[in-house]
Amino acid sequence: MNTQSSAQARLLSRMRVAVTGASVALLAGSALAAGEAAVPNTEPVADTHWLSYNGTADGQRFARDTQITAANANQLGEHCRLKVAESGSFHSGLVQLDGTLYLTTAQDTLAVDATNCIVRWRNHYVPEQTEVFPVNRGVAYANGKLFRGTADGRLLAIDAATGKTLWQQQIGDPLQGEFFSAAPIVWQGLLILGSAGSDWGVRGRIMAYQQDTGQEVWRFNVIPTGDEPGAETWKNFGSARYGGGGSWTHYSIDHQTGEVFVPIGNPAPDLIPAHRPGSNLYTDSMVVLDARTGKLRWYHQIVSNDGHDLDLGAAPMLYHDEKGRSLVVLGSKNGHVYGIDRETRKRVYDTVITRIKNEGVQPKPGVPLNVCPGVLGGVEWNGAAYDHKNKAVVIGAVDWCSTITAKQQESWIPGEFMFGGSWTMDDESYGWVRALDGQTGAIRWSYKAAGPVVAGITPSAGGVVFTGDMAGNFLVLDSHSGQPLYKDETGGAVAGGVITYSRGGKQYVATTSGNVSRATFGTSGAPTLILYTLGGNAKATGASRSASVPTAATTGGERLYSTNCSACHGRDGEGGVGPALKGLKARLDLEQTIAWIKNPSSKMPKLHPSPLDDNAVAAIAAYVQRF
Repeated sequence: MNTQSSAQARLLSRMRVAVTGASVALLAGSALAAGEAAVPNTEPVADTHWLSYNGTADGQRFARDTQITAANANQLGEHCRLKVAESGSFHSGLVQLDGTLYLTTAQDTLAVDATNCIVRWRNHYVPEQTEVFPVNRGVAYANGKLFRGTADGRLLAIDAATGKTLWQQQIGDPLQGEFFSAAPIVWQGLLILGSAGSDWGVRGRIMAYQQDTGQEVWRFNVIPTGDEPGAETWKNFGSARYGGGGSWTHYSIDHQTGEVFVPIGNPAPDLIPAHRPGSNLYTDSMVVLDARTGKLRWYHQIVSNDGHDLDLGAAPMLYHDEKGRSLVVLGSKNGHVYGIDRETRKRVYDTVITRIKNEGVQPKPGVPLNVCPGVLGGVEWNGAAYDHKNKAVVIGAVDWCSTITAKQQESWIPGEFMFGGSWTMDDESYGWVRALDGQTGAIRWSYKAAGPVVAGITPSAGGVVFTGDMAGNFLVLDSHSGQPLYKDETGGAVAGGVITYSRGGKQYVATTSGNVSRATFGTSGAPTLILYTLGGNAKATGASRSASVPTAATTGGERLYSTNCSACHGRDGEGGVGPALKGLKARLDLEQTIAWIKNPSSKMPKLHPSPLDDNAVAAIAAYVQRF
């Protein structure tokens, strides 16, 4: 398929013809393979799309749009914004197809006009069981349908044109700590998604479902037992049934080989490796599965018998270097970036991108151990991108250390945190955007951000890189040098998708802003979608919109607690990242609890007076008094 025919195909209305998810991804990739010009274009540009979480199935996140360049990026301005919720986690990736943006919160799926922030429809999912961890990272699109998971173990198919739920399946058990936060990936009539919940002691698995019905086609058990290959790496065989290995972010697919590349999270309990002797396959690994059958083709483990909670959390990224080698890039929470030759399956490079301290030192029960990166550090849920213009791998990271203290896990309680200890994060935290040589992995340039960088990284043919940080800044960097070209305070932590696309001759940049969750890191804000364009001036004109979000007056204390507090304090107040709240009434009365929420310690996000007003704080305080 040549560039011209590819462009014509992308302009077909609504893309609701009978194409598979694979053909959609190939349309996006064919233009790049044909070698489209990377020079800045001052003429009106053709409409472009962002068809999946990472743009294309290989995870490269490279945008061919050229209107925004290093020369004019300082002319960017806010075009419009949409508040999608009052508070809560907001990690959603963004999908843009034919002028509609699709995004998610923990319970809602929205379709928004990609040029003016007007909501076209909103699908609200009412949980059927208690949510485990109220977070969602986006949708997959194929054949006129959107697919997403839920925090209470369901899988939904939604009509992309109307927002109507087409089918719903329960595919996990939230009472066991299972939930589905990842954006799925589609391939030839299949929908592939993994269960999350490592920190709750689930036994992770990756599944494929029919797109039309939601019927399961295959599954791969991440924690092997019995005669499954790798079962011998769990020498305490009983620990395998709660061994972790959840998958909580996106995946990548090679359409030529039919391989799906899946990042796998930490083992459980997180901080007691002696409890589970052995290499603990396939935790902290990339597993490469046959997309048709789910059979294991190969794997690459980053850390064996992990005691620092060093998930491989970001989608692997596939590319060919200048030598023609087929590489896969892995960004890990251990602060390293690995380039792996997919033919030899050997590491080509191993590049350190954060501070490293006490790497490989296993924690001992009751003995504090300071480690870098910390439990919330390294490369989180958005991984590497590939800059075709500069032949560089571009990646964001969290530079934040923590002190972990292991504690023997007495027993496994289904549905409750299984950390095997506790940790405190150091006071100092910041982020990096780094560009690595695509052939050697050597660092070419670095940008130190004011806050941790967990947002999507998007390099473009215009010579710029778009991203954001948890201090609330939307960032545009020169892709050749890393020099900052534009920075805007969005009013909330940037924790999800940052993408670019062109509509009607104008290039837009869409970013998420406003995140309150276990990984808040810095500022919070209300979950908000923001669009930027050249010459935008929405802050001066007041061009903002609301998606009719629930308010404290219509939201009960249980819902507010689940949205804002459960990720740290546990679903039932059992404690986790934050202290346990069980028995709180014996320690603090209602008025004292209200005062504590309004004026928390420095380790807890300050949510009052925004996004939580007095009524919301009172409702949460009354709810936690019941624990």
